[in-house]
Amino acid sequence: MAEQRTSIHGQWSSRLMFIMAATGSAVGLGNIWKFPYITGENGGGAFVLVYLACIALVGIPIMMSEVLIGRRGRQSPINTMRTLAYEESRHGFWQIVGWGGVVAGFLIISYYSVIAGWALAYVFRAASGMFIGVTGDSAGSMFSHLVADPERLLAWHTIFMVMTTVVVARGVHSGLEKAVQYLMPMLFLLLLVLVGYAMTTGSFEQGLRFLFEPDFSAITAGGVLLAMGQAFFTLSLGMGAIMMYGSYLPKEASIAKTSIIIAGLDTLVALLAGMAIFPIVFANGLEAGEGPGLIFQTLPIAFGQMKGGVLFATLFFVLLVVAAWTSGISLLEPAVAWLVENRGWQRVRGATVVGVVGWALGIITIMSFSGWAFSFEFAGKTKSNGLFDMLDILTASIMLPLGGLAMAVFAGYFMSRESTVDELGMGDRFSYKLWRFVARYITPVAVILVFLHAIGVV
Repeated sequence: MAEQRTSIHGQWSSRLMFIMAATGSAVGLGNIWKFPYITGENGGGAFVLVYLACIALVGIPIMMSEVLIGRRGRQSPINTMRTLAYEESRHGFWQIVGWGGVVAGFLIISYYSVIAGWALAYVFRAASGMFIGVTGDSAGSMFSHLVADPERLLAWHTIFMVMTTVVVARGVHSGLEKAVQYLMPMLFLLLLVLVGYAMTTGSFEQGLRFLFEPDFSAITAGGVLLAMGQAFFTLSLGMGAIMMYGSYLPKEASIAKTSIIIAGLDTLVALLAGMAIFPIVFANGLEAGEGPGLIFQTLPIAFGQMKGGVLFATLFFVLLVVAAWTSGISLLEPAVAWLVENRGWQRVRGATVVGVVGWALGIITIMSFSGWAFSFEFAGKTKSNGLFDMLDILTASIMLPLGGLAMAVFAGYFMSRESTVDELGMGDRFSYKLWRFVARYITPVAVILVFLHAIGVV
């Protein structure tokens, strides 16, 4: 057994705090619109069943691998991979996996902050009653004017990045833990309030059918790969955030149980979001299959037409901001932790530097919707937002799946059985052997298929 390390950054005060933090990292903007939308378009309840199978075969095994690596190393992803490679007598190039995760998270926060800024802007638009009487054309115009205005986007991007940086600068206990302690209950409360309202619209049953009525004829090979990809990306895997949070996990906490709970809560949020959104959309005779436009163009029309629309629209966009905020915190944390460990910086200095550089990089995304916009083809689809789309493809389609694959392979093949048995705390029983088999033989194949699908090969 390796010596028990402690993180210089601190430790979660309980397993519950880790569950809340990791769930906050996993729950993001994609849960609120993407999962409900792709579920309805790919067989409803049939897609949910496929998705849950993918969570079991892809999401949970990689999350367990990433958490056990993080807790074993108790450092930033870069230093953890270097330390464990040395401990397991493996080549030092494994630290590249840590670098890839940290860089991916840093790149993602640069454009994620801009998108979160849209939600922030819409909180104030909703609260001021701007959606009242809005039409399809005016809702589209409202959104297009926002994204085409660099100065306004820069202001909202700045506010969100400051919000995120301040939390990370305060450390594990006073920052990360305090934030999720209040934000995650708020997120679930807002969701439940919105679902409660959706029950009064008269279209709740139609919304449930859209989400849960199984249509196995709609399940295709592409739909299965889509479910695999969603299962992987929705849990914030491959970017070092879960590894970083795992490094703060108390030794006595069960990695398997916490991973299953986090995956379950993440799925619950996605389903509750669908139960809140689609009855409102159907009750107002609007189109459900709008992807990102559903949030910023279709829903404002619905909120503008319904009783109490100002209140519920405001609550909905506050929910979006909370989901984005908890994810943004986890994206910034690994880079800040590395600066504290390797440069000896105080947290405030590290968070400020990372936040400012991420903010500056976000200007690329802002300008990609206006002056720097250009189109290109990728995986058979036309991308029209230039450098923003390139960053998104680089991170989501390439870096994250490769990073998650490498973590599963390292834990399954390159860490000794003794190390993984010790860290997972499951003994050498059937449950451990099942994890090891899935992590070694099933998960890598699934992630490779997700990667090939994302880049248009299959």
